[in-house]
Amino acid sequence: MIQAWYSLVDALLPFAWASHAFMKNALAAVLVLSPLFGALSTLVVSNRLAYFSDAVGHAALTGVALGALVGLLDPGPAVLVFSLLLALLVVTLRRRGAAGAETVIGIVSSTAVALGIVLLSRGGGFSKYSAYLVGDILSVRPAELGVALAGTAALWILWAFFSNRLTLASVDEGLARSRGLRTGLLEYGFALAVAAVVALSIRWTGILVVNALLVLPGAAARNLARGTRSYHLLAIMLSVFASVAGLIASYYLDSATGATIVLVGALLYFATTQARRR
Repeated sequence: MIQAWYSLVDALLPFAWASHAFMKNALAAVLVLSPLFGALSTLVVSNRLAYFSDAVGHAALTGVALGALVGLLDPGPAVLVFSLLLALLVVTLRRRGAAGAETVIGIVSSTAVALGIVLLSRGGGFSKYSAYLVGDILSVRPAELGVALAGTAALWILWAFFSNRLTLASVDEGLARSRGLRTGLLEYGFALAVAAVVALSIRWTGILVVNALLVLPGAAARNLARGTRSYHLLAIMLSVFASVAGLIASYYLDSATGATIVLVGALLYFATTQARRR
C-alpha cells in the first residue's frame, strides 16, 4: 500500500520536496489527520473549549513521562490512556460545579504538566523528550501511518453518528435535553475524541502547537461560513490547506513543520477576519 502511495505522489507531484520518502510519509500523515482536526475544531470553537484542548495537549507530557517510567519504548499508549483519563476528570469536575470551567481546566492542566516535568527531569533526562514539545512529522514511519489511519477512521465513524447531536448541544443545551439527548454523555464523548486526536498526533505536531491546530481552522471558517454545513466544510478545507502548505513551506524554509503549519493557519485566520469585516 505504501509503495502505491509513493507511486501516486511521484506521478502527481513532480516536485523536489515530494521526491523524498520522508516527505511522502509526512504528506500522507497530514492528509489523514488534518481533516479530522478541521472537523473537531468547529466544535472546539463553538463550545469555547480552546482552553480544554490546550490542557490536554500540554498534559500529554505527563503521558510521555509515565510511559518512560514504566519502561515503554514507545510512550504512545501511555499518552493515549493518560489523555483520556484527564479528559474524563476535567469533564467530571466541571459538571459537578466544583469551580468554573476555566478554573478546573487550569488546575488539572497545571498539575499534570508539573507532574510530567518532575518525572522527566529526574536525573537530567528531560532533554531526551524535548522533541515532543515541537513535534516532528517528518519522522513518521509507514507503520505509524497505519495506526493513525485506523484511529482516524474510528473517530470519523463516531463523528458521522454524533456530529449533529453535538452541534445541537453546543448551540442550545436546554433544547438538546428537551429533544431527549443526553448532553452529559455527549460532552464526555467529545472530550474523549479531542483527547484521542491529541494523543494520536502529539509526537508529530508537538505539544506546544497542537492546540492551535484544533482552534485555527474552526475560527477561520466561522468568519466565512453562512451555515452549519459550510462551517464544517470550510474548516476541513482550511485545515487541509494550512497543513499541506505548511509542510511544503517548512521543507524550503528548513523550519519546524508543526509550527510552520500553525503560522499558515494563523495567516488564514487573519485573512478571513479581514474578509468578514468587508
